[in-house]
Amino acid sequence: MDLNQLALFVTVAEGASFSTAAKKLGMPKSSVSRGIAQLESSLGVQLLHRTTRRVSLSTAGQSLYERVSPMLASLRKSVGELPELEDEPSGELRLTAVVDWGATLLADVVTRFVARYPAVKVDLHLDNRVVDLVAEGFDAALRLSLSPLKDSALRARRLGPLTLRLYASPGYLARRGTPRHPRELASHSWIAFRSEMPLRLAGPGDETSPVPRMGVIRCDDMFFMRETLRLGAGIGFLHSLLAEPEVTEGRLVPVLPKWSIAAGSVWFVSTAERHMPRKVAAFRDFLMDALKHRPLPP
Repeated sequence: MDLNQLALFVTVAEGASFSTAAKKLGMPKSSVSRGIAQLESSLGVQLLHRTTRRVSLSTAGQSLYERVSPMLASLRKSVGELPELEDEPSGELRLTAVVDWGATLLADVVTRFVARYPAVKVDLHLDNRVVDLVAEGFDAALRLSLSPLKDSALRARRLGPLTLRLYASPGYLARRGTPRHPRELASHSWIAFRSEMPLRLAGPGDETSPVPRMGVIRCDDMFFMRETLRLGAGIGFLHSLLAEPEVTEGRLVPVLPKWSIAAGSVWFVSTAERHMPRKVAAFRDFLMDALKHRPLPP
């Protein structure tokens, strides 16, 4: 039997509401409902009567509540009386990030972080999908978004702007010429990034121009995008952390340098626990301090 599910059941019973329990625990209502359903399934009894407005205890639920509630209260009291065993952050820190940002920004930060806090073990998952932190057991994520995150089960700290600029290889520009205005992109080979949100180029004098959504190649990974640009496939956009080394080495050249794409912000996202685990707070502060010395370009 899962102790967490029993604690979840007691919280729902005391609030007579899935929504109240979800708010108190800082987790999605769907996760609360799913946890109760799993507990009922494992016990083989119905614990709650559900209506559209509230929930109430069944006979079996009332019996379970009367037995479990005092036990959990005693357990919480015992744990609350324990002194802090560690002065330094410790334990496993589970992080997730989109592939390109994890490889470019977090590789350096994580390396220095584990050297500073040797009692912390970092488990980093690189994935271009939006991971459900609560359901999949992650402590925090590095996310890209046009607007502040609204999920009440999460807390977010803005790290900086997400600005994209256009690049191409010197060989491509030698063959096809260099565009002087975004309207000329229509006559070039465009490397498109698959995005659910429409993007616009912003230039001098507040002039804007739409970013093509289709191209000769379309992808959903910035590393692939960078490689096709290096190979001379066309023109496309990258963020500075990926592009700067290539520009320095002469493998890529900025195109329309006075134009850029404001694609939102980079966010550090963690679960909205009442007390942020020390390992999570330490990593957040370490990351933000690193960005003070190397801020994301506007």
